[in-house]
Amino acid sequence: MSETIPDLLRHAARRYGRREFLRFPDTSLTFQDADEQSDRLATALVDKGVRPGDRVAIMMENVPGWPLSWLAVLKAGAITVPVNVRYRAADLEHVLRDSGAVATLTTDEHAPHIPGTVHLLATLGSSAAQVPNVPVMPHDVANFQYTSGTTGFPKACMLTHDFWLRTAGIIADQAELRDDDVMLMAQAYSYMDPQWATLMCLIGGIPLVVLPRFSASGFWPAVREHGATLTYVLGTMPLLLHKQAPSPLDRDNRMRLVLCSGIRPDLHREFEERWGAPWRELYGSTESGPDLLVPIDAEETVGTGAMGVAPPGKEVVVDEETGEILVRGLPMMNGYWNHPEATAHAFRGGWYHTGDLGFRDERGYVHHAGRIKDMVRRGGENISCAEVESVLTQHPAVLQAALVPIPDDLWGELPKAFLQLRPGHAADEETAMSVIEHARRRLAPFKIPAYVEFVEEFSLTPSARIEKRHLQRPDQRSTPALFMGLTP
Repeated sequence: MSETIPDLLRHAARRYGRREFLRFPDTSLTFQDADEQSDRLATALVDKGVRPGDRVAIMMENVPGWPLSWLAVLKAGAITVPVNVRYRAADLEHVLRDSGAVATLTTDEHAPHIPGTVHLLATLGSSAAQVPNVPVMPHDVANFQYTSGTTGFPKACMLTHDFWLRTAGIIADQAELRDDDVMLMAQAYSYMDPQWATLMCLIGGIPLVVLPRFSASGFWPAVREHGATLTYVLGTMPLLLHKQAPSPLDRDNRMRLVLCSGIRPDLHREFEERWGAPWRELYGSTESGPDLLVPIDAEETVGTGAMGVAPPGKEVVVDEETGEILVRGLPMMNGYWNHPEATAHAFRGGWYHTGDLGFRDERGYVHHAGRIKDMVRRGGENISCAEVESVLTQHPAVLQAALVPIPDDLWGELPKAFLQLRPGHAADEETAMSVIEHARRRLAPFKIPAYVEFVEEFSLTPSARIEKRHLQRPDQRSTPALFMGLTP
């Protein structure tokens, strides 16, 4: 097994050479191409002054430059900071400032919006190709991967080369990878999933098809077009696919396994029968990688909601007192950057506290039973309540704000904002829309509250924090809701 991501890429380039590795709509790269082009980019970064341990942000759409930049930053011995292209000023400033990124790699369309040092990918790619002579070790940090965590603003999970290789290896084992497999991904590259998929394809010498974005109407036609045999879907993706009109071509595909997270148990068997492939759960987090997996042949789990069992190297238990799912073992993050107290809290008692509730059935499979995190999970997106609340309270009309999740049939949860106004401001639709437009200029679209309700005052805890549990009980609402018909 390779010890670092650059090691893995060089090994794959030697072994698989001119076999196809990365397939984008207009471009295809071989394993050798990816190795040579990332060498060229790494050389350019070193020439620009990037040193081992420096943080380098990447903000791009799903283009070949994203994985090539990631591999290049790691070859230079630096640390990648993935940035969601939908981030607005507040999100972007927080991530770049908190990470201490020395530069951001990007493309023309995003460059004008990025503060600090910006390198356009097109200009870096012209450097002469050399093999960077930078030592990289397995336990060096590869990514500052930002996550909402359990409370507060997004925090950077410090993920090592070893973390990523173990994650990719575990999922490759679950998928029982074959030489004729083709992996297809539709999520943004700034998320975990396309990154581990890239490494899994390096391990197996198979192509990774990267779609520009997820499209419910275009997903299965893309599966057919590219002959995909493996994919991963999460959040709202399965339900949006389900809502598409059935087609005689639904089972006309090579798909042999759909990895998924959090699908509705009552639709599980219908998914399998409609598209003709097993759907198997994969549970984990940015902090801990894969924690629970359902084997391909575990047909008895279909429709039960089972999330699986722990892979080798991991222990997963359900706390007898609190019902929280606890994890330890490898892979596991090194901790939260710049947040030693949050790290200590997350790992209290020697276990990583997931913030999820669960139970174990008679077969030993763990099931999800709710969440105790102060966040909203809208589809596949984690929204930090504290981050959104901070932006809302910057509006001149808002005295205090509280964000809570409300159930939604399509998205699972949507963010709802409760607002206490400053004196002199009317609790009407005009004020609500002004607050929403304020948030829209500062936050990614998926973080914008879908609903607003005004309250005269909040119930507070003994520590003077807003007691959110009352906000999620209809009988405790102070005033009738003012609902915003916003498109998520």
